[in-house]
Amino acid sequence: MIDKRVATAAEALADVKDGSTVLVGGFGQVGHPMALIDGLIEHGAKDLTIVCNNAGIGTSGLPRLMKLGRVRKIVCSYPRTAAVFSELYAAGKLELEITPQGTLAERIRAGGAGIGGFYTRTGVGTLLAEGKETRDIGGVSYVLELPLKGDLALIEAWEADRWGNLIFRGSGQNFNPIMATAAEKTVVQVQKVHDLGTIEPTAVVTPSIFVDRIVEIPYAPPYQAISY
Repeated sequence: MIDKRVATAAEALADVKDGSTVLVGGFGQVGHPMALIDGLIEHGAKDLTIVCNNAGIGTSGLPRLMKLGRVRKIVCSYPRTAAVFSELYAAGKLELEITPQGTLAERIRAGGAGIGGFYTRTGVGTLLAEGKETRDIGGVSYVLELPLKGDLALIEAWEADRWGNLIFRGSGQNFNPIMATAAEKTVVQVQKVHDLGTIEPTAVVTPSIFVDRIVEIPYAPPYQAISY
């Protein structure tokens, strides 16, 4: 019987290795897997590369992970959403690869789809294009962007069944579905797990083939982060 449910975030992340590249879903705190990030903090993995839209907000979640010295590098579009990022980056304790938001999304999608790269006009003639291949196509300059893949994806969905078929709610969909396809292992934080067969197939956004583990975290706003 296929059942991908795991009791706790700590159990779901027990085999994370130091040096992993971790894709973290969410846009701000919408669709952001806070409980899974707390589980990663509890695990203690270090030297991580985090791929995300932004570097978190406030002092919990990703900012806490960075403050504890567990993150070596961040690949994102909006890093300065957290003061701790600015402090660590200014001190030379954190690497940054800045990527425009649309380019970031497409690089992750390419990683999941097995595409070797793509050309885009975004960033041409700027510092973001330095060191990258450029090409003239139809009289227009483009820059080559390479795919992004992860060892692990941490994502948040609204509902699932025990196989791992996922439904998202509103803008919580954001980066989560593409990240689920682009990682060697995908762990999902969901609000509710339904009996098999009760989810309408046409409502499924991310099919179970992309999901490895599910942790049910009932919705209880505001989310209270664990202190360490």
